[in-house]
Amino acid sequence: MFDQLTGRLSAAVAALRGRGRLSEDNIADTLREVRIALLEADVALPVVRKFIDAVKARALGAEVSASLTPGQALVGILHRELVNVLGGASAGVPLNATPPLVLLLAGLQGAGKTTTAAKLARWLITTHRKRVLLVSTDVRRPAAILQLEKLAGQVQADFFAPPPGAAPAAIAAAALAQARNGVYDVLVVDTAGRLHVDADLMDEARQIDGAVGSHQRLFVVDAMSGQDALNAAQAFGAALDLTGIILTKADGDARGGAALSVREVTGKPIVFLGVGEKTEALEPFDPERMAQRILGMGDVVALVESVQRNIEVEEVQRLGAKLKQGKSFDLADLRSQLEQVRRMGGLGALMDKLPSQMTQKAVMPPEQADRQVRRQIAIIDSMTPRERRVPGLIDGSRRRRIARGAGVQVQDVNRLLKQFLDMQKMMKQLKGGGLRRLMGAFRGGMQ
Repeated sequence: MFDQLTGRLSAAVAALRGRGRLSEDNIADTLREVRIALLEADVALPVVRKFIDAVKARALGAEVSASLTPGQALVGILHRELVNVLGGASAGVPLNATPPLVLLLAGLQGAGKTTTAAKLARWLITTHRKRVLLVSTDVRRPAAILQLEKLAGQVQADFFAPPPGAAPAAIAAAALAQARNGVYDVLVVDTAGRLHVDADLMDEARQIDGAVGSHQRLFVVDAMSGQDALNAAQAFGAALDLTGIILTKADGDARGGAALSVREVTGKPIVFLGVGEKTEALEPFDPERMAQRILGMGDVVALVESVQRNIEVEEVQRLGAKLKQGKSFDLADLRSQLEQVRRMGGLGALMDKLPSQMTQKAVMPPEQADRQVRRQIAIIDSMTPRERRVPGLIDGSRRRRIARGAGVQVQDVNRLLKQFLDMQKMMKQLKGGGLRRLMGAFRGGMQ
């Protein structure tokens, strides 16, 4: 989401290289580029002005320490101010209310409220072991009710079926009664949306909120909606006492302005980011870590958390034991590793969390790398179990058959087999003390 903004900010800071100290002139030149970068990212003008003024006040006259270049000093100042704009300390969603905790989701149509309701339920179930009941009050779109019911089954949450002909507020009240009777920990209420803000939508949202006495009123906003997000946020903020914001579609090609603007305009914290279509693609929002990602520092903590959530420990241990016993790394093992990368969101999601100086060295763009991973899995799936165990069997005719089965060219099969042989050779070198020799070489100064 922040690729363009990250690139512009990095270029602006790079212009300070070689300067002995931060001066009024070079700060002014750099902040002019930062201002342009923020405006191009669709950040609201009042937010840009406030941010630039704060950075300028901190930077002017700041002496550069012996260990810092002017660029590094300014990055530190930019980082602190970005954290402030994004909300300071991580807020999160308080879960310590007397059950059932009621979470009300509001927002415009198309922002992703229904999918977010299911993602939120999954997060509550898997992370906090909560018993969750989902309900949809969108009586104008029966498909939305059916969608939420299907998603509830996928995330192991329960679903309250709305009584036929009931008003939205009555549906919410009945669901709350069911949540109390069924001893649920959390009730998630998905409300209706519109293509634009109108009085009927706001009145309905207020009635539903009054019927259930929501503990948390979360505004769901599409990261790709730009300045429209601010208008919607202000309207919903006037109708409801919002407690937090959920930013969806943060994995898309949005310019990122909504993330930097909504928090500042509404005064409410961003509590979650939607980073994909799958029900597990919801991340708690951390201003400190998001500021690091915007400045190209990456988010190694989020990367580690993703690995912990998605990597199958048993599979890693199985592969380690296999190699330790002297057995060869085969194509079935390679497929398992590729599948685990896909579960973590693909190479694009992983690279998004790495520092920009590392991702700039990538041989191909993340989207192309993700397509190649899917193609490689398809090629391996077209092989017989014996071919996966003994790749040496794969001659010319077998390669043509595999290529036809996977819908690729023979050259793609050849490329995969060559990459596999290189990996297999590396795995052999790591056995019997090879890992210690490799680490010694790294310490000796190898790149």
